[in-house]
Amino acid sequence: MSFASPFPEVDIPTASVYEYLFAQITDAELDTVALIDAKSGRETTYREMVARIDSFAGALAARGIGVGDVVGLLAPNSSAFAVSFHGILRAGATATTINALFTAKDIAKQLTDSNATMLITVTPLLAQAKEGASLAGLPDDSLVVLDGAGRDGTGDGAGHPNAADLLGSETAAPQVNFAPSSHLAALPYSSGTTGNPKGVMLTHRNLVANVAQIRPLHGMQPDDVVLAVLPFFHIYGMTVLLNAALHARARLVIMPSFDLGEFLGNIAEHRCTIAFIAPPVAVALAKHPLVDEHDLSSLKVVMSGAAPLDADLGHAVAKRLGCKVVQGYGMSELSPVSHITPFDGGRVNMHEEAPLSSVGWTVSNAASKLVDPETGDEIEVPDQGLSQTGELWFKGPNVMAGYLNNEAATKETIDDDGWLHTGDLAQVDDKGLVYIVDRLKELIKYKGYQVPPAELEAVLLSHPDIADAAVIGVRDEEGEEVPKAFVVAQEGAELTDAQVIEFVASHVAPYKKVRQVEFIDAIPKSASGKILRKDLRK
Repeated sequence: MSFASPFPEVDIPTASVYEYLFAQITDAELDTVALIDAKSGRETTYREMVARIDSFAGALAARGIGVGDVVGLLAPNSSAFAVSFHGILRAGATATTINALFTAKDIAKQLTDSNATMLITVTPLLAQAKEGASLAGLPDDSLVVLDGAGRDGTGDGAGHPNAADLLGSETAAPQVNFAPSSHLAALPYSSGTTGNPKGVMLTHRNLVANVAQIRPLHGMQPDDVVLAVLPFFHIYGMTVLLNAALHARARLVIMPSFDLGEFLGNIAEHRCTIAFIAPPVAVALAKHPLVDEHDLSSLKVVMSGAAPLDADLGHAVAKRLGCKVVQGYGMSELSPVSHITPFDGGRVNMHEEAPLSSVGWTVSNAASKLVDPETGDEIEVPDQGLSQTGELWFKGPNVMAGYLNNEAATKETIDDDGWLHTGDLAQVDDKGLVYIVDRLKELIKYKGYQVPPAELEAVLLSHPDIADAAVIGVRDEEGEEVPKAFVVAQEGAELTDAQVIEFVASHVAPYKKVRQVEFIDAIPKSASGKILRKDLRK
């Protein structure tokens, strides 16, 4: 049985991303600050940003880049990233955003698979960018180093065009024609945690739809100051931070990477009102003593996504910071948000507050359902309490067009009726609230019982001497799959395997208890905060 969004339908205009974000901007809004580069303190107004986007698009068009072309963008968060990304889209090209942690071989693989004809990067990533571009067969003139020495300069990036080379001509933005419903705006690649990375084809309509779906529920306003540390190259940062904040005419305080001291300092200095995070940051906010050294009173809401946030951890953050903590759910294939808790918890829209253990309700103009992965039967929404567990399926205007050059994978993920099969196990309650249980493919099967790693990780993180943790299934000497915990101990803590095992056993059913423990220095995670379980299995 499917369940539709309880939120009012929203208008999704037939427009490009650029038109949707900036066509209706007023003179007063143009003179407000859009972007602040936290490292340098440099401010960019909306007027300056839109002008640079137009010039960037014109420069790309002058180089023959337009509709049908793919441009790689390899850079950490910055105002230059925002201008480059939207400049690519404004020119009618497609942006394939590349993980800033990628090796040269990873970069080359994505450039080749996406058939990119240009790569835009920055000097800190130049070595791997240059090698990756070369491996992909791109000529030197097709590697743009935004902050480099320039085509005729000397030093880092010399011989490659830089931002000044592109923008110096002040070429007008081109007139481009394409159908927003089918033309690709972005081509991010899935994380690859459950297989080889695949190009996720997101149209202009997909991205416009998702901003339209979440904006009324976020309630973001022009006077909001949003801390942007989640990477813009990831769909979470691209849509929920960059595009949604720009549409709201809010101010973005941009961090190129996460550092807890700088994160806290920026909130205090810029009086940030909203922070988007992933659960690993929540662990630090709940436990690190550095938090008490900063004035974080300006924060109104912290929103977590990209991985499940344990309710106890969320409550600990809310209590310590004195602000609202909510979480949502999504995936690259959904542009990304499919389920959301409004910033007020749901009081205005739903006349009640969603529990922190929930990822919220289905977004506007969309529907969800749960399907038993064993039988294929649809699971009924209960009259009260929680439903049975099933795979979460979703249908809406934010569902991707498919995987690039991979029809088989597309058909495995999106069925003939348009339902996208998320691969995540969930439950739904009588109010339509969705609760994520775990990844279908990450469940540990112990003696026939299903053990969700996320549940054990939440228990481990509640231990005061554990700074971080991850759980995977491994084979024991008898060939049985058992839960193994990887634990990062708090600095100065003395913790043994036996103590960890005993602690978890006191909180879970006997079949769920951790049976092996390994202490490590750090849990490997993707840039969006997802645990890289494949790295732990090596």
